[in-house]
Amino acid sequence: MIICIDIGNTNIKYGIYDGATCKTSFRVATDHKKTSDEYGCQLIAMLEIAHLRPADITGGIISSVVPSLDYTMEHMLGVYLSIRPKQIGPGIRTGLKLLADNAKEVGADRVVNNVAALRKYGGERPVIVVDFGTATTFNVIKDGAFIGGVIAPGIKGSLDSLTSGTAKLPRVEIEAPKSVIATNTVTNMQAGIVFGFAGLVEYIVNKIKRELAVGDVLTVATGGFAEVMAKETKCIDVIDKMLTLDGLQYLYELNSEEGK
Repeated sequence: MIICIDIGNTNIKYGIYDGATCKTSFRVATDHKKTSDEYGCQLIAMLEIAHLRPADITGGIISSVVPSLDYTMEHMLGVYLSIRPKQIGPGIRTGLKLLADNAKEVGADRVVNNVAALRKYGGERPVIVVDFGTATTFNVIKDGAFIGGVIAPGIKGSLDSLTSGTAKLPRVEIEAPKSVIATNTVTNMQAGIVFGFAGLVEYIVNKIKRELAVGDVLTVATGGFAEVMAKETKCIDVIDKMLTLDGLQYLYELNSEEGK
């Protein structure tokens, strides 16, 4: 079995794979102050809950957009699982062309999502991958290549900014109210966040489709708020919450085969 870890600015996602089968997955909050031992104890506890033995994990791969945690997680895996993980970065084979002005600027998470989407859904038709994470990213894949995209504010970050910058607005759950014409402070805020972002997603996806100028384009949503947003838009075709972890598993196998 292998462990796949996606280190994001808000959450760290773990997946334990036996071949292409995910045995378990879980997420924890990203904490820059935690030590490798704290992350290690957390990981061991999660494995015990899933009835998995650390000794059965023989390899791993990490995707990270938080450089300060790279060594922490690599050291943790060495101490607690006795493995040296692969890292998404220079030298990793992906099979994906990056048609960006500077390929090094494309985040590891976007690379992994694009690889997974191309493998699972791509091919003859273009694919738009919308990741509702700390930032909301739109990735456009055409003819086997990442041709560009959009980075917009994240839903949770926007809500946090709204509540921290105002004295009387409370923290609210990110869910759609019954009506856009809201009648109290909480539902007013929920309407603004959910329906506002739904409009942002619809506009950007439709504008991308117009620029692609092809008839058949698939839109795949992933990330923590994918399901919430998919209910409020007509442009999302597939929800794939495991897209990043599945992509990491595939890249581990691809690079293991290259090393043989």
